[in-house]
Amino acid sequence: MTDFITRFAPSPTGQLHLGHAFSTLTAFETAQKADGRFLLRIEDIDTIRCQPEFEQGIYDDLEWLGLAWETPVRRQSEHFDEYRAGLERLMAMGVVYRCFKTRKEILEDIGRAPHHPGEGPEGIIYPGPAEPLSADEEAEKIATGEPYAWRLSMTAAQARLGDLSRLTFQEIGEGPNGETGVCRIQPELIGDAILARKDIGTSYHLAVTLDDAKQDISHVIRGQDLFFATTMHRILQALLDLPVPVYQHHRLLTGDEGERFTKRDRSETLAAMRAAGANAADIRRQLGFDW
Repeated sequence: MTDFITRFAPSPTGQLHLGHAFSTLTAFETAQKADGRFLLRIEDIDTIRCQPEFEQGIYDDLEWLGLAWETPVRRQSEHFDEYRAGLERLMAMGVVYRCFKTRKEILEDIGRAPHHPGEGPEGIIYPGPAEPLSADEEAEKIATGEPYAWRLSMTAAQARLGDLSRLTFQEIGEGPNGETGVCRIQPELIGDAILARKDIGTSYHLAVTLDDAKQDISHVIRGQDLFFATTMHRILQALLDLPVPVYQHHRLLTGDEGERFTKRDRSETLAAMRAAGANAADIRRQLGFDW
């Protein structure tokens, strides 16, 4: 059995565009050259924005591009019990807490803090509450039905693991600032990230980390925009005693004016190109894949 397994893991919240095509072709071709396995995963934990027609569109677009993948396809919406089990392990360790603060309240707290760490590559860095809620205060908020998020406490994680910045991962691609080789994580750029919500039992960070371990992913191939998310994934791997894949963050494909492709730009979707008569082989060559 091969020891090289990678994946392409889109969310069905819109149609795929050229950036997605570049990412999945990169992963597929790398697996082919390594005589490895290529998996497709549907990351549909957002049960409101994810739609069946977008999921079908993913299959149609990738098949048109000439890709093949193993079945059955793992769909995250079918595995909330596994994510809950992972979250409960973290609860038992005492490294997560309920956060009832809204985004507005967090921004107000930040405005009052004289030495706040500011904004990182993943957005506003939330360093956690100045004072934790008492058990009675938390119970009262739960009883009144207030929404909350489960956050990973960086302070508690560090108390359990030691100096988090000593955790490393192998990067065979290149981060946005040229990072490559053995890379140290940068927890100071992340803060207390959300791992689940009251109404959604997991987040991207928790689900993707557990999925990669469950599927024996040996190489995570994805865009440079997710390079700094590796810090959170590496901490979760250490806490949950999960294997650490090799990472390959590839360059981001951009338009003529240097802008990133988005699902909102419908003119650049693969479906629109296909409907306009585009040829898949031409698209592959345009993206640098000559096969």
